[in-house]
Parts: sequence; structure tokens; C-alpha cells
Amino acid sequence: MDDILDLGGKAALVTGAGQGVGRQIALHFAEHGAAGVAVNDYFPERAQLVVDEIAALGGKAIAVPGDVTDLGAVKAMVGKAEQAFGAVDILVNNAGNAGANPDAAARKPFWETGPEAWNSFLGVNLYGVINCASACIPPMIERKGGRIITIISDAGRMGEAGLEVYSGAKAGAAGFTRAIARSLGRYGITANCIAIAATMTPAIEGRLRANPDVLKKMMEKYVIRRPGQPGDVANMALFLASGASTWITGQTYPVNGGFSFAM
Repeated sequence: MDDILDLGGKAALVTGAGQGVGRQIALHFAEHGAAGVAVNDYFPERAQLVVDEIAALGGKAIAVPGDVTDLGAVKAMVGKAEQAFGAVDILVNNAGNAGANPDAAARKPFWETGPEAWNSFLGVNLYGVINCASACIPPMIERKGGRIITIISDAGRMGEAGLEVYSGAKAGAAGFTRAIARSLGRYGITANCIAIAATMTPAIEGRLRANPDVLKKMMEKYVIRRPGQPGDVANMALFLASGASTWITGQTYPVNGGFSFAM
């Protein structure tokens, strides 16, 4: 039987893919017929490790390290991906949180911080999405097809105390994605979001494993009483990147263990 999730030789760029959710999305794509995966991370060595993993699976990948908050760097990484694979058919905006080097004040209430801390959230979670979209969309329009998938957070849907600017940035990324979905549908390009909750990325896993009581209390808020795994998110990303989702655009899919519900 045909694999309805097969990517049919499409090429992808996944940002923030050196670890966690982005890494798993890159691996999923490579395992399901991607022509190639451009693996972005701020840290070149992390990107290269994922490239090596994909190569060991028999897939094709290149490392395109760079800072998504820098439009020039983004254009260069997209150009490198196009040179290697002929096109970027699928863009996954996964890079997020407070950027590669979070400010020590990142988890304080925003009124106790200032623009330097705010910009760390706005830069990667909002401007990073805009930068990557602006570099990938024109060639997608020329080819009359493409997929844009933006990883947001339930903080962007519900708000999170102590993460006010992060919540706003993720909500902004979701609004931006809905807007481009309206603009780009006529060209056969879809744009959707995945909203995630507590997911066992390396940073979160380290904190929660060190504090079992915190993990237990947190899971009381989840209908499915376990934290998410990167594969949970990667499964949805694969669906939205595949031909199984051609009539879906402008949507936000919560992958959150029932932390919050959506109509």
C-alpha cells in the first residue's frame, strides 16, 4: 500500500533542528521520502550531527547553520539548500524559545526586564519566522506549490504567566502564518501551525527529570498524563508536509496531550 505520508521527493528546510523537536522532524522527513533536508541550527556542530544521523539512515541532508533573526543569514541558508536540492518545498519554522543564548532574565515577568530580554523572544519566535518565510515564499510561488509549518506554543494560544513576551511572539507567529495562508493559497501553498505544550526537549527534560515533583504536578493539568515527545510533534509536521493535507491551510493544531482543547 502506498504511504500517504510520503513526501514524494520534496526537499525541506527545518530551523532549530540540531536537537529536540526540530531534529525529530528532520529525521521523520528523511525517513518518508524527502529529497533532502537542510538542517539549520545556530550551532554548526549540532546541525552536522543530525546530518550524520540522516546519512546513516540512507537519507540526504546538509547543514545550514545560521541565526534565523538575521535575514542575510537566512537567505544564504535557503540559497545553499536550493543549490543542494533544487528547491525548498517545505519550510518548518521550528527555531524558538529565547534563542540560542537566552538572557538570564528570560523567565522574569516582562515588567521587570527591558527590550534586550524582549528582543530575544521576538527575534527568534516572530522575526525568525518572517525572515524564513520571506526567503522561501517567492520560489514557492514560482513553482506554484509549497508547505509552510510553524511550531508555536500553547503559550501563544492561552498566555503563560512569566512568559508574556514569548506568548505574544508565538501568538504573532500564528497570526502571521494565518495571514500568509490567505495570501498564498491561490499558488498551491499551504501554511499551518502546530501548538505544543510541555515536550521533552533536552532543556525541558533536564529540568523536569531533576524535579520529579514538578513533573508530577505539571502532568495533573494534562488529560494524557505524560509529557510530549519530539516524535509526537514530528508526526503532525509530517502530515502537514505530505500530500495528505493538501486541503488544509491557515489552521493551528494543538499537539499537547490535552493541556488545552480547541474548537
